[in-house]
Amino acid sequence: MLSAAVRTYRNAYTGLSKDTWLLSLIMLINRMGTMVVPFMTLYLTSPKMGYSIEQAGIVFGLFGAGAFSGAWLGGRMTDKLGFYPVQLVTLAGGGILFIVLGQMKSYSLICIFTFAVSFVNEAFRPANSTAIAFYSKESNRTRSYALNRLAINIGWAIGVALGGFISDYKIELLFWVDGCTNISAALAMWFFLKPVNYKPVQQKKTKETKAMSAYKDNTYLLFVLATMLFAACFFQLFTNLPIYFEKYLRLSKTYIGLIMSVNGIIIAVVEMVLVYKMENKGKNSLLITSGVGLVALSFLMLNIPGIGATIALIMIIVVTFGEIFSMPFMNTYWISRTQPSNRGEYAALYTMAWSAAQCMGPLLGAQIAERAGFSILWWIVGAASLLASFSFYRILRSRS
Repeated sequence: MLSAAVRTYRNAYTGLSKDTWLLSLIMLINRMGTMVVPFMTLYLTSPKMGYSIEQAGIVFGLFGAGAFSGAWLGGRMTDKLGFYPVQLVTLAGGGILFIVLGQMKSYSLICIFTFAVSFVNEAFRPANSTAIAFYSKESNRTRSYALNRLAINIGWAIGVALGGFISDYKIELLFWVDGCTNISAALAMWFFLKPVNYKPVQQKKTKETKAMSAYKDNTYLLFVLATMLFAACFFQLFTNLPIYFEKYLRLSKTYIGLIMSVNGIIIAVVEMVLVYKMENKGKNSLLITSGVGLVALSFLMLNIPGIGATIALIMIIVVTFGEIFSMPFMNTYWISRTQPSNRGEYAALYTMAWSAAQCMGPLLGAQIAERAGFSILWWIVGAASLLASFSFYRILRSRS
């Protein structure tokens, strides 16, 4: 029994290219500093900063707006310049901007530099998604994306747990750590991952120039809209949920950091094996639909009477399994509709869906929480997630 489990884990990680592993290592270094975003609302609403939940929601709205714009430009630049230079510049630039943001105290400057940080950081994502596709084979592409997500989530688990301790000590240090890990990831890419000549628009002109534009792929556009709705709900996890945990459940920042890190730990243990078992089995529609449904259930759980620290932990576990079932196979879906010459465009649209959600979700969530209370917010988020689950079911079953 034990040997079979060990063999399954080993098989889940075999067959991936060296460059895929290096790309994931770089992502791990970057994400080990993931501290600013999950604690930004707590930072802005702390007595020292003194901003309201609504003002913090506006800041996150600007974060999403910057991410949306950056994703669009990142996709354009990836198709024109290649994924390597775009990743390198955005990693280094984002690191510098994180450090600068931490020095800003006036609300207007915080808003401006939050937009700038997210613009640069999100321009990284289409390039990174295109790089994963380039370094992987079609037969193991979902696992290659899952390995990258594994790196993200291990880094998240480490970063958010350390961030909880650091924020209890001196919350301003989070910006320095996040910035330095970004810069370290850029240096690791520079030294260990060799640049490649990848300019797909100039390749295979006889066939690739006929590739459909992502903006004319109606089925994909519906998928992007469903993704945006789902992501707007999911982003409550990192923005309004920590405020709810601290101010309404009276949980400490350290405990919040620890239970949020459970998200990354579970993903590290479970996701690659699940993807290995389900990859190429033709069950992507079922997995995405059920995963988004689990996310809906997790938010609805927050309205259980007498909720406390234990139920908060259970909620994180449920939302994590929803993430595991849905997100790797969402990547598989969009990449399956692309050709090399339009991959950056498709990646950009997918990233823009998450970025727009990062703009709208926290902002609307903060407004609802401020005016109607968190209980109403969780009912709305749960219902919207169920609608997203149904939408994915209809879109993915059409297969057009």
